[in-house]
Amino acid sequence: MSRNRTLDLLQVHRQGEIGKVIVGGAPEIPGATMLDKMNHINAVDDSLRRFVTFEPRANAAMSVNLLIAPTRSDADAGFIVLQADRAHPMSGSNCICVVTALLEGGQVRMREPETVVRLDTPAGLIIARAICRDGRCISVSLDNVPSFAEALDKEIDTPKWGRIRTDIAFGGVYYALVDANQLGLDIAPQNARALAEAGIELKALLSEHVDVAHPILAGVDEITYVMFRRRDADGAVRTCTTLQPGRVDRSPCGTGSSANLATLFARGEVGIGDHRTSRSIIGGEFLVEAVGEAEVGGRRAVLPRITGRAYIYGREQLRMSDDDPFPGGFALSDTWGPQIGSLR
Repeated sequence: MSRNRTLDLLQVHRQGEIGKVIVGGAPEIPGATMLDKMNHINAVDDSLRRFVTFEPRANAAMSVNLLIAPTRSDADAGFIVLQADRAHPMSGSNCICVVTALLEGGQVRMREPETVVRLDTPAGLIIARAICRDGRCISVSLDNVPSFAEALDKEIDTPKWGRIRTDIAFGGVYYALVDANQLGLDIAPQNARALAEAGIELKALLSEHVDVAHPILAGVDEITYVMFRRRDADGAVRTCTTLQPGRVDRSPCGTGSSANLATLFARGEVGIGDHRTSRSIIGGEFLVEAVGEAEVGGRRAVLPRITGRAYIYGREQLRMSDDDPFPGGFALSDTWGPQIGSLR
């Protein structure tokens, strides 16, 4: 990224998880498709990602969404999720932030009571329906990409917890879904640090023993997150997605909830038309619905719909100057945790 550039961002959160949106000033990213552009950031030039996701301009518990022109004619806008470890192809909760920023920020015309927004992402076309009232997005429903189970009850040996079972599923990115009781941990705010460290440790173990590769999306070839889950008394699924370098998602996690829905669909526990509530570690909720069926590379897939709400809470400008001593940012283990060495 060139020096002497100013970026304009909207500050947005969804159910407590920060997902800022770059709405102006971003450099052109090479690539014919959004997937090409994501792979360029990850493999060729990640200076923009580092600039906006590391200190002193960012903190550990947040994402930044790069809003850019779509590469396909049937989309209103395109976006790529930027996080501390890399650029990612899709995030349901970040997508809700982007739709809210586009509509409340005026970049896509808001129509009440409902506005349809089509988003070009590296994972595919996302169709969002926003319920709008008095210039605000009251809720956003996303028709996510086809989600499928890669493996159910995959067993791995761990030095700390013995043999545990995990489901491997794709919900926009690949997840390992682990019932938290296998680790003797409850999904509760006071256990956030222990859950984060356990998730990062499990991710490292899984990378050694489990290979994944999306049958269509080149470069989508790793288990991105470990998501812990449990069933609440009212039937809701309590979720806790763990992210590099060692933190937990504050939201119920849209792609993780889609991956979990895919495992329920594969087991026959949900059918088309069924819905579940996903509840985060701090109590925020998404509604998760199975709205259709598809096939991806010979895999039976479910079409998830995720509904939630985001809130714009501010606006900021980031300026990159020639004499800035930290153009690539930095991370320290006092706040980022001991896993900062795993950041790319």
